[in-house]
Amino acid sequence: MQIDIEPYIEGVQAGNRLLLARTITLIESTLPAHQQAARSIVDRLLPKTGNSVRLGITGVPGAGKSTFIESFGTMLTSMGHKVAVLAIDPSSTRSGGSILGDKTRMEKLSVDPNAFIRPSPSSGNLGGVARKTREVMLACEAAGFDVIIIETVGVGQSETTVASMVDFFMVLMIAGAGDELQGIKKGVLEVADTIVINKADGDNVLRAESAQKEYQAALHLLMPQSPHWNPPVLTCSSLKSTGLDNIWQTILDHRNKLTACGELAEKRRSQTLDWMSFLVNEGLRDWFYSLDQVKNTLPLLRKRVEAEQISPTAAAAELLSILEQEKN
Repeated sequence: MQIDIEPYIEGVQAGNRLLLARTITLIESTLPAHQQAARSIVDRLLPKTGNSVRLGITGVPGAGKSTFIESFGTMLTSMGHKVAVLAIDPSSTRSGGSILGDKTRMEKLSVDPNAFIRPSPSSGNLGGVARKTREVMLACEAAGFDVIIIETVGVGQSETTVASMVDFFMVLMIAGAGDELQGIKKGVLEVADTIVINKADGDNVLRAESAQKEYQAALHLLMPQSPHWNPPVLTCSSLKSTGLDNIWQTILDHRNKLTACGELAEKRRSQTLDWMSFLVNEGLRDWFYSLDQVKNTLPLLRKRVEAEQISPTAAAAELLSILEQEKN
């Protein structure tokens, strides 16, 4: 079935939210006809992309990510920005559907005419990062959203993957630095452009300021990603909406510094090439496991490995030998 892509392209460029949502549905679909249409749409939209501030946000459990994003996003829309929030949800292992309702977690932002919230099931991909997130981000940029926020759920590989597709990566923490530093991976801190300590209000202000000093000391032990940027540690209160303007100014300072020296443009070029390599590897994996001989051989080899009749190395070699047969 041939899909007419023109209405999608025109609708997205006109900022039509319904057609943007339908375009994202095409992008996320696994149907071959939808995938082909989505590729053509994204290619046509590319000249209209790249003009947004791309933010990645992660955080420890209990850090208040949803409350922060709602308060921060509302502040940005009040300043005249158009904000798209792509919230990567863990998928239900049974249905494959999204099990967190982001629109119910961000009630105020979800009805803001200058905001667009899109929960995206991860489909079990790379610790919660949706495979199609980058294309969805491009569609939102083409629709005129100038701030894209990618929220990642959980701590693990998903953080470094999100960091590899954004300009600025924020780690949201809470007071109690000694314990929290133990619970967050060094790799996550290494890719952070800032650490923000949330819930710095009421009786928690002094604890937040103490945590700020501890995190700053911890960051000094790590080599900065960029010679032009030393990640600061900031405090804020999402409930009181304090400190949010300082966070936005920090993001703009980072953008201005990296733009002036050419590092931001180079970073985005590198991210694009990395994404192409990722998609090639994903495609090769999917193609390999779709081969009839692999489908027939894999269950037998698994049983033999489990029974310790063959080593995993030998089993893998036998599977990969199927590629030689395909080539011939």
